[in-house]
Amino acid sequence: MADLGDSVGLTTTHSVQLFDAAHPLVLASGERLDEVVVAYETYGKLNADRSNAVYICHALTGDAHAAGWRPGDRRPGWWETMIGPGKAIDTNRWFVISSNLLGGCQGSTGPSSINPATGEPWGLDFPLLDMADFVTVHRALVAHLGIGQLHAVVGGSLGGMQALQWALTYPAELTNAVVIAASSRLTAQNIAFSAVGRQAIMRDENFLGGRFASEQTNPNVGLAIARMMAHITYTSEEGFQSKFGRNPQRAESSPGFGVDFAVEGYLEHQGETFLARFDALSYLYLTRVMDYFDPFAVKNALTAVIDEPVRFLVVSFDSDWRFSTEHSRRIVRHLATGQLPVTFRDIRSPWGHDSFLLKIDSYLNTVRAFLEARSDYRGTSWERS
Repeated sequence: MADLGDSVGLTTTHSVQLFDAAHPLVLASGERLDEVVVAYETYGKLNADRSNAVYICHALTGDAHAAGWRPGDRRPGWWETMIGPGKAIDTNRWFVISSNLLGGCQGSTGPSSINPATGEPWGLDFPLLDMADFVTVHRALVAHLGIGQLHAVVGGSLGGMQALQWALTYPAELTNAVVIAASSRLTAQNIAFSAVGRQAIMRDENFLGGRFASEQTNPNVGLAIARMMAHITYTSEEGFQSKFGRNPQRAESSPGFGVDFAVEGYLEHQGETFLARFDALSYLYLTRVMDYFDPFAVKNALTAVIDEPVRFLVVSFDSDWRFSTEHSRRIVRHLATGQLPVTFRDIRSPWGHDSFLLKIDSYLNTVRAFLEARSDYRGTSWERS
């Protein structure tokens, strides 16, 4: 384990049932879930007036373990660069909440959970989800914790979409929204990437129409391929070239169709390790939510947030081609039509979409400065760093 000096230290993942048959979760589609369990972690201390809470929304393959170390883990939480004592989200100052979202596979109810009506895993009988459903469950957790107002909701990628949805629909509940490397509407190319990943999973011979858990098998080949392809889109050509170039995987090898190049070995490793921590059905459901997300297409999308303004920080990375800077600019333009307070930064980084997880000082300093700024600031700021 690494030095815990700038870490929140050892953490515990908690579990709570937020909805039951007497108080079911009614989804945006009108369907209902009679049992919803959520996994979550907290860091720092809630102050006396409960005004220092910051909610973390995770990306596609994230979970509740955003910071610190769990006993037995070899790696820290997925946003260790961002969250901790003295860091951008300073746990000496903020009470941080991080949860595994609805539809996930790390302790929260999802398509591989047991359907209480049948006693078997839900599989593809699990209802389709909407970004609004994620927010509904997050809000229930906040209420469970006895918090009435959030200082901020923060997220990257899919997490940033959740932060945007929350701010647009329930703006009175948060003061600030931090939307990082996200999109308000996927392009055809983005939908295509996810479609190929889903097809790789569903065409795996072990997918079995989504019943693989009941049959004690798993679509490992398809899920690994989906992860490998997605991972290519998470970095940039510059990043791949810098890290791997055309280096061989081994000192001696003969040409063939095996793993000959270092970048191939890297992708194979990413695919294999993914199998141990992520569920194929969650991959299908969560990517589909992203495909349909288009909040500004809703009539009067800005009405609520204009009435109860939220301060926004929108951050992009110049080498991110999965959710390019133009995706962030689109969000800013929509918010600006409502004369909302928006700070926008396009950060220089060679590492593509995954930059939001990395230690990039100009990025982390921007987030920290925004969260710690006076909450009554109502200006608009644009900058490329």
